[in-house]
Amino acid sequence: MTRLFGSVRARATLGASLVVALALVAAGAAVLLSLRTNLTGQADGRADSAAREVASQLATGRAYDDLDLPDGEDAPVQVVDEDGKLVAASEDLERISGTGTDAVKPGAAAAKPSGGEEEGEDDSEGGDGTASAENSDAAEAAERGEIDGDAEYTGGSATVDGESADYRFAAVEVSTEDKGDLTVYAGGSLSDEQSAVSTALTSMLIGFPLLLGVVAGVTWLVTRRALRPVAAITAEMSAITASEDLARRVPEPDTHDEIARLARTTNETLTALETSVERQRRFVADASHELRSPIASLRTQLEVGAAHPELLDVDGAVEDTVRLQRLAADLLLLARLDAGEKPGEARVDLAAFVREELSQRTRDRVDVHTDLTSVEIAGSRGQLARVLGNLLNNAQRHAVSRVTVTTRADGAWAVLEVSDDGSGVPPGERERIFERFVRLDDARTRDEGGAGLGLAIARDVAARHGGTLGVGEAPSGGALFELRLPVPQTSAD
Repeated sequence: MTRLFGSVRARATLGASLVVALALVAAGAAVLLSLRTNLTGQADGRADSAAREVASQLATGRAYDDLDLPDGEDAPVQVVDEDGKLVAASEDLERISGTGTDAVKPGAAAAKPSGGEEEGEDDSEGGDGTASAENSDAAEAAERGEIDGDAEYTGGSATVDGESADYRFAAVEVSTEDKGDLTVYAGGSLSDEQSAVSTALTSMLIGFPLLLGVVAGVTWLVTRRALRPVAAITAEMSAITASEDLARRVPEPDTHDEIARLARTTNETLTALETSVERQRRFVADASHELRSPIASLRTQLEVGAAHPELLDVDGAVEDTVRLQRLAADLLLLARLDAGEKPGEARVDLAAFVREELSQRTRDRVDVHTDLTSVEIAGSRGQLARVLGNLLNNAQRHAVSRVTVTTRADGAWAVLEVSDDGSGVPPGERERIFERFVRLDDARTRDEGGAGLGLAIARDVAARHGGTLGVGEAPSGGALFELRLPVPQTSAD
């Protein structure tokens, strides 16, 4: 189970199904509520209409026994007087609840005469037809009443002729002169509402699971199709890992979605990794080659000295040892830079720094001229000293008679320039000379020109300090190396 729901496809399917299920439940509840409210309103309307029809008859003075009541099954009716006694009810009404009284049969005392006694009294008082007509009109006017415009609604049930059902009852009040205040209760059947709601609920209970099944199936298939490139990428990455062949690439889909960007990013990462590994391989090979020469020379001298002490070249052995020491130091620094060693944050005055470093150089072949302007930088003093030393050594090897060191500020940058009056660097070679173990064809011999690591180290150190190192042409025609380092921001008081 854990493995199943660990799949993106399974989680997407489950999530989509849950969202649709919640939406369907909310929509179904809203539909049922709206349907029930609408049909209940219709039942209220039917109940109100039936109650007002009976109330109109009572308002005109009609006797209880002469009321024309609706069919009991359609609209059970009760008429209750102001004392709460039942005075009229639908025929065949056997049980009722939700109205003003549970009584279903009006009492004998509640029944009122139909007006015969009043008519007899009228006949004795008048002998002509005109008087009788006037008395009749007066009696009818006296019996007319008022019907309340507002009705109250309640829910209940009733049994009519053995059939029980739920109803909505409307209570309408009517005031009469001869009968007093009466309340008419009339019911509107809820059978249509119950039938419609039951049908809708049954349809939902059947349809919703089917719809959820369709949604889950479609989501599963669509997600499977969408994730198919991911499976291909995963398989290819597994093959690359097993074969250790970094030249292989994962397939890139023709889409423009996140998976395509993932594939492109993966291939870019593989390209960078392949370049890095190849660079390390070349570095190891070149380092081995560079180390082999002085080690072999030193061993030869020591073996000759061991066999013939008088032939031992002590000075040559010392030079080879120094060369080995410098090469080992360069390789160690490159390894630290490749490992991401961060420079320090020490503040250094560039002009004073250059003067101090130049004062320690005693074996320069040509004179070094300076044009120094104070500007502050931040970084590792030891690494910056290595940069300056490598640039000066390179200039000394190629200069004819002059090397110039200049410092200045250029906006947010501190600039250090080292130039010579030698033959310069051809434009096509100005980037290649910063590669590791690279020496130009017209460079000095291996002993004089070094291992080809100085400029590579200088550029790496510059990059670690957030700066740049480039080469151009000096005014004298030689090479001009320009080191740019950011000026540290001063914190506001």
